[in-house]
Order: sequence, then structure tokens, then C-alpha cells
Amino acid sequence: MSRLSEYRLLSFDVYGTLIDWETGILNGLKPLLEQNNATFPRGKLLEVYHELERTQQTKTPDMKYSELVTTIHPQIAERLGLPAPTAEQDKAFGASVGSWPAFPDTVEALKRLGKHYKLVVLSNVDLESFRLSNKGPLEGVPFDLVITAQDVGSYKPDLRNFEYMLGQAEAKFGIEKSRVLQTAQSQFHDHHPAKKMGIKSSWIERPGAIMGNKYDVVYDWRFDTLKDMADALEKELSTS
Repeated sequence: MSRLSEYRLLSFDVYGTLIDWETGILNGLKPLLEQNNATFPRGKLLEVYHELERTQQTKTPDMKYSELVTTIHPQIAERLGLPAPTAEQDKAFGASVGSWPAFPDTVEALKRLGKHYKLVVLSNVDLESFRLSNKGPLEGVPFDLVITAQDVGSYKPDLRNFEYMLGQAEAKFGIEKSRVLQTAQSQFHDHHPAKKMGIKSSWIERPGAIMGNKYDVVYDWRFDTLKDMADALEKELSTS
């Protein structure tokens, strides 16, 4: 399909695309760093987080995301050469997921896109953390379907997550794969597995983002922000 308006369902990554997880993670690491009077480059902290998160997700695919984030907090400290944090500090880091901020354009863009598409969440988060994100930073924007790693029992880029989403899209909405557009920032978690599945994708690049990037980028559409995608859709509809 050559037009955005020909699709009927957007399958969203949330953390990195709708939620500014890099800022959320860095904010969550501040107590550990400040307690030890330590400073590290932004890129270093995010690369360490992403590597340890990915390893833990592979090791424990059925672990709830908030618990997984709790689990890797002391691993991050060790990797950075810092003293081990307390169990309470680990838990606070894991509990921070639901308060990570949304990108400034997210809420309004979702409302605009929701006039044309079914909006589906396909996220590596757990149900409770997403509930907190949706209630708070996402301001209660309605989604037509929410699918988390907790529902599937595996983490993206596992293809089972995409297979599950496609099955639900067909069963609940009668929408086939050719009308689904994976909409995400992460090349690693979303675009490469979507391509393997034969799902078209829209890359919300979020310039400056570090986590989830790959040197070999794949996508069918590319936009800096979700607002830019909503603008492109509305322009297309106005001329059709």
C-alpha cells in the first residue's frame, strides 16, 4: 500500500515512541548516581540499561517488566562500578516505569490518529505499569486494544508478540495483516521483526534517541515525531 490512509490499525510501541523512556530511565537513575557523586555520559547510561534489559528479557521472558527493571538496577550499578543499591532503591526504580513522561506531541497526535485508525498497544511493559502510564502521562487516551509482554509471555523482538497481535487484530476487528502498520521508534524491538513478519512499518525516529537503534534501518514511512505522522495522514485525507 502506498498511502497511510489505506491502513486500518496502528500497532504501537509505547516506551520510546509515545513515552520518553530515555528521560524516564535517566531520571530514575539519578538517586543512584547522586548518592555516589557519580556522573556518566547520557549515552553510556542508556547503552548499559539497554544491554542489561535485553539480556534479562531473554533470560526471563515471563518476568513482569516492572520486576525486570527492578532486577537490573543493581546490575547497572555493578556495571558502572558503583556500590550495590538497597532493595528499596531497586524497587523504586522498577516502580518508576508508570511515571516516565510522554513526548510533548504524543497525546494530541494519538487523538488525531484515533479518528482514522484502531489504536493498538504492543508493548514490552506489564499491565499495571501501562495502566499507570495511560492514566498519567498519556492522559487517558483510549486504545482499542492493549497487548503487553505480560499477556504474551515473551518480549519483543520475539516474533510471537507480533503473531499474537495479528491474531487479535483479525479476531477482534476483522483487520488483516496487510492493513496493519507497526508504528514505533525502535529498530531492534519493532521494525526488524515487523519486516520478518511481513508487516509494514512507520518509523517514528525521535531524533537523538539511542536505545533500540541499529545501523541497518528498515521502514516503509519515516517521521521525526508522531505529530508529523498525524500531519501527513490529514494532508493525505484532505486531498483524496
